[in-house]
This record gives sequence, structure tokens and C-alpha cells, in this order.
Amino acid sequence: MKKKRIVVPLTILSLLALTFISSIDIDKSKKVQYNLPKVDAIATVTMGIQEFKVIYTPTVSNSFIGFREALAFKESRGKYQNVNTLGYIGKYQFGKSTLHRLKIYNTHDFLNNPVLQEDAFIALCSLNKWILKRDINRSVGKTINGIEITESGILAAAHLAGAGNVKIYLRSQGANIFIDAYGTDVEHYMKIFSGYNTSFIQPIKNATISS
Repeated sequence: MKKKRIVVPLTILSLLALTFISSIDIDKSKKVQYNLPKVDAIATVTMGIQEFKVIYTPTVSNSFIGFREALAFKESRGKYQNVNTLGYIGKYQFGKSTLHRLKIYNTHDFLNNPVLQEDAFIALCSLNKWILKRDINRSVGKTINGIEITESGILAAAHLAGAGNVKIYLRSQGANIFIDAYGTDVEHYMKIFSGYNTSFIQPIKNATISS
């Protein structure tokens, strides 16, 4: 198996939109916007996936590994072969358009490759950190709607809702709150994933997976 690595392409590509947004007013001060999957964001998976044994190492630290495993448990209970009802797949619940953005096109192989899934998670974090680097610099340490803003909380929220939606949330000082199709909002992720050390993640403008 060829080793996978994160690379920075020479050309600048736009991040593919995972969702379309329709909004409803919930009160005079806040607007909730629901993120529903577009057809091209949903992955189709071939049945008959090869099973493999996964050994989990519990962690309670605030390290990057702690962040990664806590987010994975929230997304899929840490199961590499998980496919949810909307077609998002793997340990970190990637949509097809995000996988394509990272130059990953075979969803069956992706589900059977834990190393590739871990590399894809780091690549997406690197991309989100690049997109949100100004907002991270401006917002970390502040409090919005009673929530202390941390870098790890921002990256977790971006994994849930997309970097663009997190940018809108931060720049509106919490006036615009985004909720996914299952009813989870960015503030929840900002709160439960705060305080982890994500300095390991380097901001990369066009992070992809390349053989």
C-alpha cells in the first residue's frame, strides 16, 4: 500500500459546498439556518464491505489525539465503517463532495482504509484552519453566548457545519446559529470540543490526499 500524505496543490481550488441553507427566524435576536445535504454531497456505498479489527486506545487528555477521538466518537462512535442515514461515511462522517475535494473518489475503498480516513481528517482540519485563520486569531479567548471560543471548538464546529458557516457565526457574534439535519448546532460543538490542543494542525490552503 502506498503511503498517503497531505500535499498542497499549486492551484487554488474553492471548497465545495456540502449543503444548501434555508433559514427561519426563531426570535428577534437569532436566526437558525438548517443545513440539508445536496444530492452531490451524499455518498453511495457498495455493500459487502470487508470487515477488519479496530483497536481503540482510550484517551482523556486535551491533546490532538484526544480531540480527534472525542470528535470521532460523537460523529460515529469511532466506527470506521459507519454510514449514516444521509449517506455520510466513515469514522468522521465525510460527505462525497468533501471526499472529492480531498481527491478521494472511491467510497468503498475509503471505508476499508483506516489510514486514509485519518489522513483525510487531518487534511480537512488543515484546510478549515486555513480558511478560518483570521477568525481564529480574532475570536479565540472571547466569549459568545456564554461559550468560550477556542481553536479546537472552532475546528470541531467547522467539521460539523463547514468553515463558511462557522465564519458567519463568529462574525455575527453568535447571532446566526447553524444546525445540521439532525438538529446539532455549531454552539454545541464549540462548547463540548473546547480546550483541546490543536496546534499540531497546520493551516494548508488546499490540503488534499495524494498518493
